[in-house]
Amino acid sequence: MTRPLVVKVTCGADDPERSNQGLTVAATALSAGARVSLWLTGEGAWLGVAGREAFTLPQAAPAADLVATLAAEAQVTVCTQCAARREIAEADLLPGVRIAGASTFVEEALAPDVQALVY
Repeated sequence: MTRPLVVKVTCGADDPERSNQGLTVAATALSAGARVSLWLTGEGAWLGVAGREAFTLPQAAPAADLVATLAAEAQVTVCTQCAARREIAEADLLPGVRIAGASTFVEEALAPDVQALVY
C-alpha cells in the first residue's frame, strides 16, 4: 500500500517552476495510487480559483490541468488565512476545492504514515 501524501504549494505564477513541481509531484503520486491532499497557500491560493488563468511552463503539464485532475480525484484545499488575505471565498473556488485552516493541515500532516512535502 502506498503512503498518503500531503503536498503544500506555497507559490503560483510568482514562481511557476517550483509551483509546477509541487503540482506534478502531487498528480504523479495520485496516479501511483497514493491518497493525496494538496494545499494551496500564499500565491498558490490563486490556483484554486475558478476562472483565474493559471500559468503555463514550457515542457510541463499546464497548472490548470494538474489542479483540475487533483480537485477531481484528491483533496485540494486553499488555506483559510491565504484566502482571506486575497478576498477569496468558497464561491470563487473550482469544483472540488475547499477552504480550511492550519488545524486541518496539521491533522492531515501528522496522520499515521503520511509524507508531507512543501514547495
